[in-house]
Amino acid sequence: MFARVKPLISRVDLAICHLETPIAPVGEPLSTYPLFGVPSEITDALADAGYDRCSTASNHTMDRGTAGIDTTLNALDRVGISQAGMARTPREIEPKLISVNGISVAHMSYTFSYNGLPAADGESWRSALIDSERILRDIHQAKQIGAQVVIVSMHWGNERESAPSSFQQQIADEITKSGEIDLIVGHHAHVLQPIKKVNGTWVIYGLGNFLSNMPTVPKDPPWPASTQDGAIVTTRIALTSDGQVTVDQPVVIPTWVDRISGWQIRVVNDDLNNDEITGSTRAELQASLRRTKKVLGGYIGN
Repeated sequence: MFARVKPLISRVDLAICHLETPIAPVGEPLSTYPLFGVPSEITDALADAGYDRCSTASNHTMDRGTAGIDTTLNALDRVGISQAGMARTPREIEPKLISVNGISVAHMSYTFSYNGLPAADGESWRSALIDSERILRDIHQAKQIGAQVVIVSMHWGNERESAPSSFQQQIADEITKSGEIDLIVGHHAHVLQPIKKVNGTWVIYGLGNFLSNMPTVPKDPPWPASTQDGAIVTTRIALTSDGQVTVDQPVVIPTWVDRISGWQIRVVNDDLNNDEITGSTRAELQASLRRTKKVLGGYIGN
């Protein structure tokens, strides 16, 4: 499933995924909507693809309770992928630093809700809800322990809607005014959303779906075809000689989930440049690229 995107993911200095669903605890059945529990093998695939870290706070964080959270983090530990957004202990949810080419990076993860579920066993520290004051406190703490670069993952937005919601725009404005966030990366809407600069900070509002299986056949209502569209987004982050952070304009690499061919994540432009890709697959890739250009056209790389 990840084979076609592995060369892109594995070559960067820091590759961050978003793992939306918890892993099913050992001995418990796998499950889908509305309470998810996915196979632990997903972490092996993520590691093999080249991911270094994942954000894990989502509206499904509490789906399988504390056992689901513990199992997810243990599985990520097993394959050497770090994470932000879930916690086995109160201390684990606090900001931590990772070193990337000698630069100290703080990466934190927040979600808009848990779909109405209470915090598992009443332990609110198990994950992190979006709250501007809390996020700013976490950023200050990260800076105090030596963070030079701050990246924030946000699970937010309205499903099916490409336009950022008023909530997304409000939160983005509130937390970037401090000037202490260097990049915001969003997800949840299941469709691509724009990239904007807010108070001088790049905000990637929504990455769409990367690996997914949302039904686009007649349902009540069906998911749009755009839920098969996704993006790998890259940027270059550097420190100037006086310690200032520079973040280059993000570059979008469009992707599309080919469910017919075994849920392969296809790199759209690469496959469209391959004359061996023909017929319905080529037509689907062309349609996907047209949809992606409508949302992110100014950021798509060659």
